[in-house]
Amino acid sequence: MPLPRLRALQDERLKDLVSRVYAKVPYYRNAFDNSGVTPTSIKGVADIAKLPFTKKVALRDNYPFDLFAVPMEEVSRLHCSSGTTGKPIVVGYTAYDLDVFSELIARSLYATGCRPGMKLQNAYGYGLFTGGLGLHYGAEKLGMTVIPVSGGMTDRQLMLMKDFRPEALCCTPSYAQTLAEELVKKGMSFSDINLKYAVLGAEPWTEAIRSQVEAGLNLKASNIYGLSEVMGPGVSVEDVDERGTGSYIWEDHFFPEIVDKDSGEPVPEGESGVLVLTTLTKQAIPMIRYWTNDITSLHYDKAGKRTHVKMAPIIGRADDMLIIRGVNLFHTQVEDIINSIDDISANYQLIVFRDGNMDEVEVVAEVTDDLLQSLDLAPGAELAKHDRVATLRGYFSKKIKDVIGLSMRVTLKEPFAIPRSEGGKLNRIIDKRK
Repeated sequence: MPLPRLRALQDERLKDLVSRVYAKVPYYRNAFDNSGVTPTSIKGVADIAKLPFTKKVALRDNYPFDLFAVPMEEVSRLHCSSGTTGKPIVVGYTAYDLDVFSELIARSLYATGCRPGMKLQNAYGYGLFTGGLGLHYGAEKLGMTVIPVSGGMTDRQLMLMKDFRPEALCCTPSYAQTLAEELVKKGMSFSDINLKYAVLGAEPWTEAIRSQVEAGLNLKASNIYGLSEVMGPGVSVEDVDERGTGSYIWEDHFFPEIVDKDSGEPVPEGESGVLVLTTLTKQAIPMIRYWTNDITSLHYDKAGKRTHVKMAPIIGRADDMLIIRGVNLFHTQVEDIINSIDDISANYQLIVFRDGNMDEVEVVAEVTDDLLQSLDLAPGAELAKHDRVATLRGYFSKKIKDVIGLSMRVTLKEPFAIPRSEGGKLNRIIDKRK
């Protein structure tokens, strides 16, 4: 759709949305009144900055259904995301919302290379998490055959890959890494499986992880992005032929903004900040300027096949950003350094702790199996005391200091010493200060 037509569509949908939530959701009516905004003052997306942000606390404070804009008898499905303070985040869908959800997943899967008639092994978790059922119904809408394995059960995953020969896989990036490693450990070859495409999301990942997954499973891996509060997966997606250049946001249904994480003011196109999304068509639980906490940037100049805007890869979350001795730190910065060193594998953790009055970070990473084999260690010998490992640790530590500007403790362990994903999200940061 040409951008002028897209903007006109967004304008009409935003005006309808603002009128609807003001009339039907007390929370928004109060928020608008407190901000001095009336529905008639919003003429289109050019006025969107007049509207207040919606943050996750609003969903917790209005638990379970007070943010809904339709009667409960019109709600066809409920999903929840895990809550860190006891109560989950609850979202709902009308029949129309579910049709849109499936449509956008079908769009997304098509962009990643999937086609009608292919088989999709769905290794996202089913149940209250939006990923499993979201990908399931979207794949069926596209005309694919779905294998609803859900998360975990790695041995069964590999057995079904071999026996059912699906062309596509969807799961978290860290679990795709696990599957690639287990493929090797079980002595399986690429001829044993038939994967062509992977649709990976639910956690930030890097180009180095993409390279590892693509080489380890012999496929093309594309990113899919979403969050339960806005819809679920399928808010944006990479095109398989444009991997690494950003993910298209389906702008006819979601209006994106990038704002400064401290001031909330809009930032220029191409600059990084917090992604804010407005659901232009959602009926059950619309979101006005939802503060995602994800740090990214928006680009129209990188669009290729489509006119919709692209969002850059997520570099971290505003609430997950570590401030260590005055320096802002995202774990993906450390990951980029790790993936530039041949003798260190992509599996790592950051352990944050307090030493006296100072915050400290320990990077725990694994050496590669090739390096371990070349060391020819005697039984019982300590890996860390080997000269090559000590040199590698020193090089790694210096590179962290040079690139990020922080001194960090570095611990190098044997392969598979760090926990792997069992199908869900993998926690890269262990904050012991809490």
